Amino acid sequence: MKPVDIQALPGSYALVLCLQHPINLPVGRLGVFTFPPAHYIYFGSACGPGGLRARLQRHILGSARPHWHIDFFRNTSTLHSVFFLPAKSHPASSPLSLECAWSQAAAVMPSAFIAVPGFGASDCRQGCPAHLVGLSELPDSLAAWLAAAAGVQETAVQAFSILCA
Repeated sequence: MKPVDIQALPGSYALVLCLQHPINLPVGRLGVFTFPPAHYIYFGSACGPGGLRARLQRHILGSARPHWHIDFFRNTSTLHSVFFLPAKSHPASSPLSLECAWSQAAAVMPSAFIAVPGFGASDCRQGCPAHLVGLSELPDSLAAWLAAAAGVQETAVQAFSILCA
């Protein structure tokens, strides 16, 4: 699957990113932070024009003009894979609440850490520590983990690998 194949629907997504070396990075108004080498998962939602297709294309291609916190991090990390769940697949919750449910569940995983408190969560009203969670180890099946946290069948979570250098 490619981003152009994704429907322009609202929904929630998870970006799996990798850092091979520590970096010091300015993150908008939050300041400069050190990110240790690890896997990172960024949890987001796409509710505006273009929905998941537009938002995921932006994240995959990167941005010359950073706007969101993830833009700063994305331009210096390696995007490994993308998982997403259209809102019509989880009608019981909004994309924003699912983004929060995923980030809160990831934050308590045994190998989880928060590199930057508040990262990606400036508009969060659910008390999330951040929407970017670092993990020293990824779950065996991230799709299964995301589905369980969303309360849907694993087949509802769609994914594609980027594996860019």
